[in-house]
Amino acid sequence: MSQQVQGVIAPGKNEPVRVETIVIPDPGPGEAVVKIQACGVCHTDLHYKQGGINDEFPFLLGHEAAGVVESVGEGVTDVAPGDFVILNWRAVCGQCRACLRGRPWYCFDTHNAKQKMTLLDGTELSPALGIGAFAEKTLVASGQCTKVDPEVAPEVAGLLGCGVMAGIGAAINTGQVGRGDSVAVIGCGGVGDAAIAGARLAGAAKIIAVDIDDRKLETAKKMGATHTVNSRSTDPVEAIRALTDGNGADVVIEAVGRPETYEQAFYARDLAGTVVLVGVPTPDMKLELPLLDVFGRGGSLKSSWYGDCLPSRDFPMLVDLHQQGRLDLAAFVTETIGLGDIEQAFARMHDGDVLRSVVVF
Repeated sequence: MSQQVQGVIAPGKNEPVRVETIVIPDPGPGEAVVKIQACGVCHTDLHYKQGGINDEFPFLLGHEAAGVVESVGEGVTDVAPGDFVILNWRAVCGQCRACLRGRPWYCFDTHNAKQKMTLLDGTELSPALGIGAFAEKTLVASGQCTKVDPEVAPEVAGLLGCGVMAGIGAAINTGQVGRGDSVAVIGCGGVGDAAIAGARLAGAAKIIAVDIDDRKLETAKKMGATHTVNSRSTDPVEAIRALTDGNGADVVIEAVGRPETYEQAFYARDLAGTVVLVGVPTPDMKLELPLLDVFGRGGSLKSSWYGDCLPSRDFPMLVDLHQQGRLDLAAFVTETIGLGDIEQAFARMHDGDVLRSVVVF
């Protein structure tokens, strides 16, 4: 039998979100129903609300979540009712050319639930990133459920489902930061701070945080930044070069997603250094760089989608590091809120007043 739960939808472009009754079908083959315990308010949800992803309204928002599997459909063997899981939006298929070449983090055919969640009147909902976790329960593909130690607090575990994983993975997986490297991170929101934490985990010797907000720079220092640059008053390229003996950083991580900051990242790296784009641009943005500079400086220009993570490998590892006291996931949680507080949480996030608001059920 289908279930009725409360969830938060974005009804139309830039319209206020609202709490509605959501119909959750029984899980079909390869699907699972998960009782959500916590879900972070991620900037991607705001992108959905603003129509920056696509126009398939109404959206069931929320995707950075953890909870307990309630029921599973036919053929599901990887998770069972009662399992504590972090939800992921990259459920790898195992059969595409990337998976068959041993690179499943590049999977070209990731899975989502085939059935649709709906409003009471039958209106089909588009779940954010195939998850839709601003709801008491949600329907996902079973591969979107990654089992982790149930002793970890849901409000911190869920953050690995998107922003924190994206940032840590940008440093470790994509940027391949190594011991003794110099790293600059442009943009110190949740993803940027996670990239700083990832660079520290990887053993970077110098971690330079760049932002226009002194509050964010103070938080970045707590996450592991050794130096800070306020780019509102200081040229960040010159500042990064000055802090790296005039050379530029070995790895520069752009966590804003704008052409201007990407250009700064490009010129702030050392010769043969690496630029990692993890900030999400909008479809209208264009980048113009002298091709000779791209050729002459060498190195790598990479994009990092979900931190090039493999959830089954990375989520349990990062939970273990948190439990060992080596990764302070709780430091990312600014506040816990209820389902009815999400519109206000978007405003606080936009104004830079929070690192992460987390909905707790």
